[in-house]
Amino acid sequence: MATQLTNYQCPACTGPLHFDGASGKLVCDFCGSSYDTAEIEALYAQKEAAAETAAQNKEAPPPDSVWSENEAAGLRSYSCPSCGAELICDETTAATSCPYCGNPTVIAGQFSGMQRPELVLPFVLDKNAAKAALKKYYRGKRFLPNAFSSQNHIEEIKGVYVPFWLFDANASGSGLYEATTSSSHRNGDYVITTTKHYDVRRAGTTQFMGVPMDGSTKMPNGHMDAIEPYDYRAFQPFSTAFLPGYMADKYDEDADTCQARAHSRMQNSVSSELSASITGYNSVSTLSENISIDYTAKHYALLPVWMLHTKWQGKDYLFAMNGQTGKLVGDLPVDKRKVVAWFAGISVPLMILLAFLL
Repeated sequence: MATQLTNYQCPACTGPLHFDGASGKLVCDFCGSSYDTAEIEALYAQKEAAAETAAQNKEAPPPDSVWSENEAAGLRSYSCPSCGAELICDETTAATSCPYCGNPTVIAGQFSGMQRPELVLPFVLDKNAAKAALKKYYRGKRFLPNAFSSQNHIEEIKGVYVPFWLFDANASGSGLYEATTSSSHRNGDYVITTTKHYDVRRAGTTQFMGVPMDGSTKMPNGHMDAIEPYDYRAFQPFSTAFLPGYMADKYDEDADTCQARAHSRMQNSVSSELSASITGYNSVSTLSENISIDYTAKHYALLPVWMLHTKWQGKDYLFAMNGQTGKLVGDLPVDKRKVVAWFAGISVPLMILLAFLL
């Protein structure tokens, strides 16, 4: 069912569970009990099967006109299984938390059929690590506005499982290049320069494994590219048991759309490798290149990202951090008053010093 919600609760005390990257287990916020993801997944598979059977025996509710308006606007409305509060979500949201009771909620139906990922890369770094990395990123930024770091709601940093398409491909490339070498020697009053021209040819093959392209229009491609790479050895078969405590989206850009970006990236990589293999010349220019890419597989996966969106003087600033490695990227504003004060602090003592010297 597309509207089915799941709150992962502790079997011991019914407290909310969240996935802990350090231990790789689901941990209870209340009693501290921990469980393997497979254990909880099996327990909830039984509950979901029972709930689905019960739902099939009931008559479907009449259509709701408000629901239709929300759906038309790209929103979805759900009821929190814990407290009954209404949750209004983006149509791609697949995991979130209730703003009233705080319990993590997984919208399992968002990951059904073709929307179900094959793989998930669990979070390794927790929220405290993300906040510490962001504070360190601020440190030493001389012109950062004071109010920015204190008013940017650092506590609101969110862990998000971002949908990615991973592409495997075999690539071959060949190129024709013009290269030159130059040498000079003196002959009496003259300096004679000799330039030699060469036709250089290069060809080779390579293999790409898991080239990542984010499948969410909400995520800036530049930020997602900048926090790579991920260690794919930690991939796990997808289970919604990894999601409690984090947000998650399903893709809204399909594999064909993302493959176009992957294609360009692979072509640039092959071209760079061909050019880099040409050494020992003073200059190299490309005459022609022929690059062929044969796709062998694609995979749909969720990758961990810590995100913080904030505003300063009407402008948006977005920070993204790799939830596995801690690699961080983000833009920072500049306080013009601090810039002026800093230059004034340098120029005034300098003027005084010059006055004494003169």
